[in-house]
Amino acid sequence: MMKSLCVCVLLIGVANGLSLSSPSTQKPLHSRRVVLSTLSTAALSYLLVPTIALAGEGVNQRKFQRYPSIKFIAALGDPMASSGVGADAWGLWREDPGPRGVYLRDYDRRLLSNNNVAPAGWTFDPTDWWVEEHGLIMSTPEPLPRKRYDKDAGVVLPEKRYVVTGDRAVTTILTVRDDGSWELEKGTLYDVTHLPCRSAAYRGETCAPRNANLKDFPVKPGAEMPKIDGCNKQDYAVLFVLGEEL
Repeated sequence: MMKSLCVCVLLIGVANGLSLSSPSTQKPLHSRRVVLSTLSTAALSYLLVPTIALAGEGVNQRKFQRYPSIKFIAALGDPMASSGVGADAWGLWREDPGPRGVYLRDYDRRLLSNNNVAPAGWTFDPTDWWVEEHGLIMSTPEPLPRKRYDKDAGVVLPEKRYVVTGDRAVTTILTVRDDGSWELEKGTLYDVTHLPCRSAAYRGETCAPRNANLKDFPVKPGAEMPKIDGCNKQDYAVLFVLGEEL
């Protein structure tokens, strides 16, 4: 079984300030690799609910639709900050990039020899390629959407809200805006970063997967991704995205 970007066991509770709406028979979210412990009944019940309703004092109720499967944000910013700028440089994986990845050791055989097209169908970008903690080359994430279409008003709003978590103590709402600003309604960027997930982009004219030292992998949870000769490295925080505002 191919390893994916990171292990996750989602134990998300209503204590985080999210109340729930009508139940559903949808299948629960899948873990990202091998589940290391059994989901509690309460957590499983939470994940079965497709719509999250959030209401606060003086705020109209907002509804967030749960995704059928987890998405993943690659974020940059001060780990201790609850808001900032630069979300225009953040990325989004709509599918788990790990199982669709190619190991660094297999670059020549599975990417280079196939015109940089991975077996899963994505195209390797030699100017901007991404690696996770086990040494899997991943697809480059798309830019994170920062606008939302309001069906009721019939207009496009210059901001978008997501339900995010680090699979630890905090599950909260992330707002990103078209100007690149962002803010969390609770906690810090560190609080919603899934620490076992390590992800970095490698860039540069002389940057190539064959320059990597395979002994540098796997990377320990919380550690920086390794440097690769000839590459400019940028580490990214990985956030689990459970849903978005309707």
